[in-house]
Order: sequence, then structure tokens, then C-alpha cells
Amino acid sequence: MKDQDQRIANMSFASVYPHYVTKVEKKGRTKEELHQVITWLTGYSSPDLERLIQEKVTFERFFGEANLNPNASLITGVICGYRIEDIQNQLTQQVRYLDKLVDELAKGRKMEKILRS
Repeated sequence: MKDQDQRIANMSFASVYPHYVTKVEKKGRTKEELHQVITWLTGYSSPDLERLIQEKVTFERFFGEANLNPNASLITGVICGYRIEDIQNQLTQQVRYLDKLVDELAKGRKMEKILRS
């Protein structure tokens, strides 16, 4: 596993989550919409998310226990300079899926487009 992949795997979801909230709220979206997006991708409910944040789980555990949406592979494009569909490490790709969805939410994309419906 490359250093970056290992760093992402060991990062806690709780450390990144407040940045997601700030990013979407700065653009006029809500925490509820953020949760809707995270739930769509992972299958976690809002209480699940709160518990995972309290437990300070790593991204490795966060996605390891998630029930990933079968349409997640429809999330494509470039995030952090990487083409999502070309990322080899599965966990890193899943974290980038989440980053991309948060970006789309912050950019004002319609929810049905974000949720690939």
C-alpha cells in the first residue's frame, strides 16, 4: 500500500467530517443534505454517523463496515488531481467517492444528480 493510501486508511472520519459540514454550509447546503449524500453512499443512518464520529473510526473501518451503494461506480471525474475511476486502491477510491459527492453538493448540484438516480 502506498504511503498516501495508508495515510487515508488511518485517518479518522471524525477529523474530516467537520470540514465536509463547513464546506457544504458555506455554499448554502445543509448538514441534513450532507447526511443524505453520505447515507446514499454508505448505507449509514444519521445515528450511525454520530456513533462512528464519537468512536473516531478510521476511514478503513468506516468503509469496511459500510454497505456501499451499488451505483457508487457511477461517481467519476477528477478529485484532488486524481481521476476517481483510475484509482487502484479500493479504500482510497471510496474516500474519493465521498469527497466528490461533498464537492458536488457544495457546488449546488441537484440532489438527484448527486445520488446518481
